[in-house]
Order: sequence, then structure tokens, then C-alpha cells
Amino acid sequence: MMRATDLIAANRPLDREELEIWIHEELVVATRDAADLVFTDRECARVRLICTLRYELEVERDTLPVIMSLLDQLYEARGRLRALGAAVVAQDPVIRDAILARLAPEAPEGG
Repeated sequence: MMRATDLIAANRPLDREELEIWIHEELVVATRDAADLVFTDRECARVRLICTLRYELEVERDTLPVIMSLLDQLYEARGRLRALGAAVVAQDPVIRDAILARLAPEAPEGG
């Protein structure tokens, strides 16, 4: 967990105003304790990524929600694929082998 003041200090040129815009636009999520906004390690990583996109790669602010949405979808798909893989591995060998055979790329004809 990291407080907003520490997160901003570690991610210059990020400032409080920009961070609060990202929170308002739901690009990152923060909780509030008695003293400040607090971010999980995952949200800190999102802030670092957004800073890279915004300040180093000069991605326009209006484009950030699209990029982050696509990355979130990719992350979710990877998680589902991992769960599916675990479910396949847990099947009886005959069922597992049948599933894996269907997933194998087909050999080109004549080749």
C-alpha cells in the first residue's frame, strides 16, 4: 500500500491534480484513510504504466481510457485462459487428451 503523496513523489512529473483526474476517470482506484488516498500495489503499477504512457510515450489523455480498457480486457482474458488450462489439466486423461488434441494446430494438407 502506498499513500498518494509517496506515489506522486515516485512518479514525477505526476502531480496531485492529474492523479485525481485519473481516479475520477476510473483509470485507477484508491481508498482513503484518515490522512490521504491509499493505493494497492496493483494500482501503483497502473499509475506507473499510465505515467509511462502519458509522459514518456506522450499518449493523449483522451486515449488513456481506451488503452487501459484494452489492457484490462487482456489481463482478464489471460486469467480466464489460465483457469481454463487448470480445468483441462484436472480432467481424466482421456478427456484431457481429447481437449488438447482439438486445440492442436492442424497439419497443412500435403505437408
